[in-house]
Amino acid sequence: MDERIEELRERKRRAEKGGGEARIESQHEKGKMTARERIDYFLDDGTFREFDALRTHRSHNFGMEENRLPGDGVVTGYGEVDGRKTFVFAHDFTAFGGSLGEVFCEKVCKVMDKAMEVGAPVIGLNDSAGARIQEGVESLGGVGEIFHKNQQASGVIPQISAIMGPCAGGAVYSPALTDFVFMVKETSHMFITGPDVIETVTGEEVGFDELGGATAHTSTSGVAHFAEESEEQALDDIKRLLSYLPQNNVEDPPRVEPWDDPERRPEEVETIVPDEPRKPYDATDVVEAVTDEGSFFEVQAEFAKNLVVGFARLDGRSVGVVANQPRVNAGTLDIDASEKASRFVRFCDSFNVPIVSFVDVPGFLPGTDQEHDGIIRHGAKLLYAYSEASVPLLTVITRKAYGGAYDVMASKHLGADVNYAWPTAEIAVMGPRGAVNVLYRNELAEADDEAELRDALVEEYREEFANPYTAADRGFLDDVIEPADTRKRLIDDLEMLSTKREDGPSKKHGNIPL
Repeated sequence: MDERIEELRERKRRAEKGGGEARIESQHEKGKMTARERIDYFLDDGTFREFDALRTHRSHNFGMEENRLPGDGVVTGYGEVDGRKTFVFAHDFTAFGGSLGEVFCEKVCKVMDKAMEVGAPVIGLNDSAGARIQEGVESLGGVGEIFHKNQQASGVIPQISAIMGPCAGGAVYSPALTDFVFMVKETSHMFITGPDVIETVTGEEVGFDELGGATAHTSTSGVAHFAEESEEQALDDIKRLLSYLPQNNVEDPPRVEPWDDPERRPEEVETIVPDEPRKPYDATDVVEAVTDEGSFFEVQAEFAKNLVVGFARLDGRSVGVVANQPRVNAGTLDIDASEKASRFVRFCDSFNVPIVSFVDVPGFLPGTDQEHDGIIRHGAKLLYAYSEASVPLLTVITRKAYGGAYDVMASKHLGADVNYAWPTAEIAVMGPRGAVNVLYRNELAEADDEAELRDALVEEYREEFANPYTAADRGFLDDVIEPADTRKRLIDDLEMLSTKREDGPSKKHGNIPL
């Protein structure tokens, strides 16, 4: 028995060393942690329980039968994050470059299955050269099985990916199927085809960072949600993100002990938003003033900056926030903003997170590029997402809501539960100046002083039509409120809506205009 126990211990020691000390040192020289170091940092001390540490690959190709490493290049298991059960898998770049072989993929699928069975989030720490070439179609089959598990888990448990090294080829689609993607600046890259292949095929010369680095994917492509300065910061922010989320789709988000006074009146919001419809301001200032102090956690901050999304708390309750950003493109909705918001709204709806929308939108961004690239289809995604949502929807029009964008931004007509406007809000088919140009075209053309007449008509139109009281009279707004009362009203409404239940018509699923 003693010999058997010593053999077991030796096998586990080998598993913990991954590809060996030299490769571990190489990993450290690149500024990267090993798979086990990442897990140890991420999970609460002493809580990690590993699956399948002793598994090895079954390949006999290209001399692989002589190179069997316990664990086969991925560490899987579960532990706790802030006392809550969390499943994790971490690619071990020191073993076969973290390449995805048949057994590797079986291990990942197993941990994802277990996460779904018990209803807990799964976190993937990616650092891989891609599918294992030596295993051929078996490795491709395994990668495909992971994709299928990602789809099955979608909307059932939160799935979060951290890219902490290379992520290339077909393997990039697993993170892309998850809910949130974190990248680390300088050390992580994602791309379907690398710079060498691109140069060979197209003649274009491009570097790794420019092609698929953290900045490129958070600001240009929108593939990633966070670009972090270090692996530690990425893991810390994943922990913070999890604090806003339920364990699964049948639980409510955790409510923390409130630290901010629910009766607080943020008087400063009355000066944040200018009376002038075209004067910019920072929407995050409004969000931070209304929500619990220090609770706003912005998501995808560098992509589609004309719209803000993120998580916050109101009296300790977790909420998702969507807000037009007037300081970027006047807060208009465009293709990227529509996709960013619609995916975020659908995530919140999947996991029972109420959505608070702060609306200040002049319309959809005009232009041939937007029209030809499908703004109609992409804008319809956001309309669909809000209309489909069954979580509590609370909407505050802070300044203006014009045209179809008024409807799209969580209006009462799409099923929002509570809709407010501030006294200076303007709600109309179009802005007063544009409306006057259409309605009084002939009068303006014949006027002695066209500019003076236009200004007078604009003010007249604004007073008569572009105000919140007509909408309130029709029941499209539940109330016109003082800005400083917004926080208290939203907190009260969240409490009222905490038991909301909504049963839609029976169907397999809708056909969102993808």
